[in-house]
Amino acid sequence: MSKAYDFIKECGVFYVITNNGEYPAARPFGIIMEDGDDLFIATHDGNQAHKQLRADGHIQIVAKKDNSYDWVRVTGLAEECTDVAMKQRLLDENPIAVGMYGSAESEHFLLFRVKVVDTEYKSA
Repeated sequence: MSKAYDFIKECGVFYVITNNGEYPAARPFGIIMEDGDDLFIATHDGNQAHKQLRADGHIQIVAKKDNSYDWVRVTGLAEECTDVAMKQRLLDENPIAVGMYGSAESEHFLLFRVKVVDTEYKSA
C-alpha cells in the first residue's frame, strides 16, 4: 500500500467517492494516514460524507498529480474507527487536522479505516 499512500500524499488533494443512493458523490479531501495495508481518512459529522460511509462503506479514493496524467485509484471498504489512539496518530501526522477537529476526543471528529480491495495506477 505504501506506493499508493505515498502517491496520494504527494498529490496533496485527493477525491473520496461514496455511494449517494442513485449517484456517486465525489468530494476533495486532504488528510490521510496509512497503517499496515489500511488507509485512514478523517471527516466530521456535519457533512454528508460520513452519513454515506456509515450507510454504505464502498469507497474509492482518486488522486492525480498536477501537470501530468499520472493517477491512482484505490477501491475499498470503509468502516468507522473510534480508536482514540488512532485519531491522535492522525492528528500528529497531519497537524492541519488539529485546526479542523480540535482533539482526538472531539465528538465531531470522525475517522474511517479503508480496507483496500484494489489499487490501480496510470502513468503516462
